[in-house]
Amino acid sequence: MSERDAGEPVLTISHLTATYGEAVALRDVSLTLGRGEVVTLVGRNGAGKTTLLRCVMGLHRAQTGQVHLHGRDLSGVRPQRRARLGLGWVPDDRGILASLSVEENLRLPPVVGDRAWSMEQVHEAFPALKERRKFPGTRLSGGEQQMLAMARVLRMGCDVLLLDEPTEGLSPVLVTAVRDIVRAATDQGTSVLLVEQNLGFATTVADRHYLLAQGEVAQQLDNHEVKQRQGELLEYLGV
Repeated sequence: MSERDAGEPVLTISHLTATYGEAVALRDVSLTLGRGEVVTLVGRNGAGKTTLLRCVMGLHRAQTGQVHLHGRDLSGVRPQRRARLGLGWVPDDRGILASLSVEENLRLPPVVGDRAWSMEQVHEAFPALKERRKFPGTRLSGGEQQMLAMARVLRMGCDVLLLDEPTEGLSPVLVTAVRDIVRAATDQGTSVLLVEQNLGFATTVADRHYLLAQGEVAQQLDNHEVKQRQGELLEYLGV
């Protein structure tokens, strides 16, 4: 893990409440994310984890609360602008564009920050993408599509990487590859907000963990606490 800055958090979420119709998805959620830090959102399906990421990215409107990036209030800022300000979004469906080749998918987003990975860095970290650079994006395996989705955002040079279940359905080898990429990103100062059910993976990359229950932050845990209570947490998550 990289050294943390002692200054203000990169991302601050304050008293966020969000609904779907009359159903409350998030209730008064607050958390912070420091520079180069990895924070995991843990909880059962329906706990509000993905909704929280979508609210941060501006893809779902919160009823109350604020999201601040580098101290800037993002209220009313559209998702495209949030991306240019330094938020990178890797959804659970990966968002690969079928009509574009692997290389075209990689080059499509604009470079927005000084942490942008060069194509050489991408090819070194993701050799399969170099080998398949002329392939249509959707001809890749599920694991390769996950690598492409992460590489595409890292090419932008985002300050905060939002990852939604990046290891779901991946082989142990590819889970290790995702871990190495997250570590490489944080070593360059990128912060990561991660939705993850795989507690074993989460404890290898994360600094802190927020346990969400019924749309609320139930607990904040460090890695030692998660490892000590892993059996209890796995039973709670139904994993």
